[in-house]
Amino acid sequence: MRWWPAPPRSRVGRIAMPPISRRSKGSADPVDEPGFSIARGQPAKGKARAVDEASPALPLGLDREPLRQDVREDGATRAIRPLPPLMPAEDEAPLRPEVVEPGRALALADFSPPAVSAGERLLRFAYRLGLPAGALHPFRKRARPRLTATVSNPLPGDAAAGKALRAGHFLVHGMKAAIADTEFTGPRLPPPFERMVHGFAWLPDLEASGPRAQCTGIAERVLGMWLNANPQPNASPAWDVGHTGHRQLTWLIHAPLLLSGSDKKFRSRVLHAMAETARWLDRNVTRADDKLGEVAGWAAITATGLLMADGGPRRLFGEAGLIRALGDMVGDDGGVLSRSPLGQIEAITILVRLKACYAAVRRDPPQQIETILSLLVPPLLALLHGDGALGSWQGAGAVPADQIATLIKASGVRTRPLRDARQWGYQRITAGKSVLLLDAAPPPIARHARDGCASTLAFEFSHGAERLIVNCGGAAFAGGLIPLRLAQGLRATAAHSTLTIDDFNSTAVLINGKLGSGVSEVEVDRRTLQADGSYAAAAPGPQGQSATRIEASHNGYVSRYGLLHQRILILRDDGTELRGEDLLVPQGKKGKRGMIGVALRFHLGPHIELAQGQDGLGVTLALPDGGLWQFRSGREPVTIEESLWADGLGRPLGTRQLVITAKIPRSGESFSWLLKKMR
Repeated sequence: MRWWPAPPRSRVGRIAMPPISRRSKGSADPVDEPGFSIARGQPAKGKARAVDEASPALPLGLDREPLRQDVREDGATRAIRPLPPLMPAEDEAPLRPEVVEPGRALALADFSPPAVSAGERLLRFAYRLGLPAGALHPFRKRARPRLTATVSNPLPGDAAAGKALRAGHFLVHGMKAAIADTEFTGPRLPPPFERMVHGFAWLPDLEASGPRAQCTGIAERVLGMWLNANPQPNASPAWDVGHTGHRQLTWLIHAPLLLSGSDKKFRSRVLHAMAETARWLDRNVTRADDKLGEVAGWAAITATGLLMADGGPRRLFGEAGLIRALGDMVGDDGGVLSRSPLGQIEAITILVRLKACYAAVRRDPPQQIETILSLLVPPLLALLHGDGALGSWQGAGAVPADQIATLIKASGVRTRPLRDARQWGYQRITAGKSVLLLDAAPPPIARHARDGCASTLAFEFSHGAERLIVNCGGAAFAGGLIPLRLAQGLRATAAHSTLTIDDFNSTAVLINGKLGSGVSEVEVDRRTLQADGSYAAAAPGPQGQSATRIEASHNGYVSRYGLLHQRILILRDDGTELRGEDLLVPQGKKGKRGMIGVALRFHLGPHIELAQGQDGLGVTLALPDGGLWQFRSGREPVTIEESLWADGLGRPLGTRQLVITAKIPRSGESFSWLLKKMR
């Protein structure tokens, strides 16, 4: 991983909230503030930030208010509460801003192929050159394709979807499609259906729906339809590397369900299809659309080498490629470079199923696979709310808690959530029963993104099992109950709980799940505030007397409007109060004349009852569990609008959002707000 020192951030003077690296009149001895930056492709550059006027911050509610300092017109200072020092003493080591370059620089570069003997290295090299197994063993009689072990399925499927299969339908994210009417070849299907049909993701569901004897006939019939439609490899989506890898791995794990019938010819046909698929993957695995698809292909090659006769050279070849592909796909903190929690789940699922194949032949997987699996789990846990279900990030929905728990248990990894995933880009704060999640990194670069969203500086907030502030989510589920034409909107900045200017996205949202230009740099600073006004370097103070503060900014609107979006979030350590401030700070020489429209959106969780305040600045939120919260705007009125939220089954649920809109000058402005638990 490469690091560059960044120039010191701009000086701090009179402020309305905790220091946010801006200067105003009356500043005394300025100091530098520590932090770090995350850039999409290049080191961050120092930026001068200045705001002449700022709205006073809403009170935090501590015994003392450490966050404000007033300056009179004559320059004299009337200290309401002294500001804490932002840097250590001169004799202490100062903190320096850090810049992280994403992409290949974040990938694990020290994962080499597993150590093997000289003879095995020779076999692996020969197999990589394309020599078949028969050439590597010229005096051995060539065996027919056969499986040498039976795998115990580590991840049970959905019994309800399996019963729908037995009734003649695929069930994908709440949408039923008749098996008889399904196109198994030809034009593209909606992405969820493609993964279901061509990746054979329905086999675990069918196996979970009843005894094997009752399911074998259904499995043979659907597999026969697919083989008839795809007798040879072709350029259709059926032979996408990712789909093919998942299909081969699923065939191998659920082989007893496919090969338990009495038709010997069909069994032979299935085994030959497995062998032909493995040979195709050997030649085409590196042509995947993204690294996650390539990992699925390498895992299938490795599993085939483990479970099919004479597979030793293929296993060695697959292990080396798999470990290399995992190193290219995963960042140093364990998050996949697509920044997608669904991609994180898929990567863990692939490795869990591959480990089951190793267990079937009583062989230990390479230590690198165990290590990467232990790295993948903590970032996924970091995106779970108090109910144990997933947050809505990068197209994901609220995947149910039991599904996540089953996956984590099958992984065998016991760990805590990753609190500060600086490279994967998500910040997590837990305080009392509250959980705050913040997207504090640029969106994924195009070659990694599948359902990329322009969600930089969006946040989600939950208390206990109830979600108060959410993102819409669900773009990855489009094609089921969520229409495909809605996917583009669900990936937009306005579908996330953050600020937009003139309804433009902070990062351009393109078709096919890709992203264009926009946010290329994010600066983040995270600290603990004590009641006495100091910043704690370690543990917080007494319950209710401290808070966690995150300051972040992104440059997504600089090129178009010359404005930098900065967001400050402060969460009390008892979880009962979240206060924030969103600022637009002028940058460079872009036009500062004229007016622009700003919208600050807070999408609400489902089943929350709302009551508008008389002054128009507040809204009361009544939660299903009986809790009562109040949202207050510091200056602009709050309106209530319709919204949408995708649950973990891909179902769109109607909900509402709180919106603060304003016309502001292009010279910048700030918006303060408060979310407080009343009961």
